[in-house]
Amino acid sequence: MATAAPVATREGRLAIIAGGGYLPLYVAEAARAAGDDPVVIALRHEADRDFSSFDHMVTGVGDFAGIQQVLRHKGVRRVVLSGGVKRRPEWRDIHPTFRSILKIPHVIRTLLAGGDDTVLQMVIGLFESMGCRVVGVQEIVPGLLAETGHLTATPPASEDMRDIETAAEAARLLGQLDVGQGAVCVGGRIVALEGVEGTDAMLERVANLRAAGRISKKRRGVLVKLCKPQQDVRADLPTIGPSTVQSAIAAGLAGIAVEAGHALVVDRADMIALAERNGLFVCGIDQGIRGSGLR
Repeated sequence: MATAAPVATREGRLAIIAGGGYLPLYVAEAARAAGDDPVVIALRHEADRDFSSFDHMVTGVGDFAGIQQVLRHKGVRRVVLSGGVKRRPEWRDIHPTFRSILKIPHVIRTLLAGGDDTVLQMVIGLFESMGCRVVGVQEIVPGLLAETGHLTATPPASEDMRDIETAAEAARLLGQLDVGQGAVCVGGRIVALEGVEGTDAMLERVANLRAAGRISKKRRGVLVKLCKPQQDVRADLPTIGPSTVQSAIAAGLAGIAVEAGHALVVDRADMIALAERNGLFVCGIDQGIRGSGLR
């Protein structure tokens, strides 16, 4: 289990807004291990883990009024946004708070058509208007952050380093457009950019392209994930884990690079063991200096 935040940094109860994937459960378990009694608000049709051992409720993505009622009833003062959200709510599913009623056209327009970063900024603002402080996952479980250098014993080769630099530039430009966080480069050529489908689906597309002969089978390539330049680091940090490595293996990649200090690594030991068994590298890079940040 990763190191959790010290008790001194806590004020009020913690609520975990849980989307899809393992991360929300990991955060809830870490918070409990550190002495917190978290309330898990699982998003309907998104959260896919069992939170029955925690004080929890299930609600729709757009039910701000219901969420606010729970936060007040449970004495919540801190909120962490964790896990993926694949679906935008229909307008009829949006239940606003009193404050959000005043700007409901903006809320609906942002939820239905805004980019991910724009939506997250709006959601963070709504929680702050409820009197809560929105904290990043890394504040609850700081040990999840990737560090600069090799996470695996297997290092990237010189060709991989060139691919890392090219993919990092592509990911940075993609992030500026508030589209995605990841890019795949094979032999100096960008072959895939992450969109709303997410990293694993993008890597599945790479695997299919390689099987169809559209990508060279002689050159392996890399996945790079960076935090968007304008991104609020309290939400939606790039995340990798065993499933990412498994998808990279299926796509025939040589390895994965993520932004040190701005990317989360879950199930680190299992992820590293899986990567090393299959000859993949995993490393943290500094976005400002790209691959030269490796030690």
